[in-house]
Amino acid sequence: MSKSKPESKNLIGYGLYLIAAFLWGINGTVSKILLDTKIDPARLSQLRVTLAWLVLFLVIAIINRKALRFNSMQEFKLIAMYGVLGVTMTQWLYFVAIHLLPVGVALIIEFTSPLMVAVWVKFVWNHHVPRFTWVGLAIAIFGLFLVTQVWQGFSLNPIGIISGFGAAAALSLYFVTGEKILHLDAPRDSLSLTMWGFFFATVFWAIFKPWWDFPWNYLQGDANLNGIVAPQFILVIWMVILGTVIPFWLALAAMKFISSQQASATGMTEPIFASVIAWIVMSESLTPWQLVGGAITLTGIAVGENARR
Repeated sequence: MSKSKPESKNLIGYGLYLIAAFLWGINGTVSKILLDTKIDPARLSQLRVTLAWLVLFLVIAIINRKALRFNSMQEFKLIAMYGVLGVTMTQWLYFVAIHLLPVGVALIIEFTSPLMVAVWVKFVWNHHVPRFTWVGLAIAIFGLFLVTQVWQGFSLNPIGIISGFGAAAALSLYFVTGEKILHLDAPRDSLSLTMWGFFFATVFWAIFKPWWDFPWNYLQGDANLNGIVAPQFILVIWMVILGTVIPFWLALAAMKFISSQQASATGMTEPIFASVIAWIVMSESLTPWQLVGGAITLTGIAVGENARR
């Protein structure tokens, strides 16, 4: 009996995180359909973080009002950097990438962020990094060589590729800064940290993209989902609730039952889900070489992340 309980808890954790990865995978296609209306990726990012912040703010205000205060000026500065450079840039560059690239390819490139964290830890913090992390990095780079089909002179959009790596770099900063915040003297829970990150992203976009000239007309039509017509505002609601708030909550809930390493490995299913869904809904397919390269890249990331942890 003592063994079955931990195993059942692991199954719950894996199940919760798989659902989160599946919802994020769907969200890649939903977001790309919205981007196909020609709305600026920055505007769609603004809409996503602002509405998600409002929902999370209401949740935190109900369940944990103490988290609405900052514990110190140091925490305030770190969370502001976390929100502007981590959340804002990750969301925006990811939207640019999926607009110009197949959704699965954009996610595979973005998923190299754990290896970028390893590079940061080694060369900026001057900490030891296990040898197998570099083996994983080399495997991932070879996989990316196949994904981007370099021998064809970059058949993929170069701006999309650059944006994908930019999103990975921003996500790395998101992880590094978030980990530092969670280890301050006065620890903060992950849910309220997510809420404050979205808040600073919301403020950033409100300054640089004022709401009074938001192009609402791009969201007033209908979208064709492989024969199924849906109002675009429904897709926006999906993007915010089922593509952002719910999967973030599920991922946090999963961490009560499984380790961060197990969660990271389970999260590797997201590009797979995203590729399959994009193929079903938008007939977006990858070449055999890209499929092989994607598998190799994810293997390299898993090897490197496992060694680092």
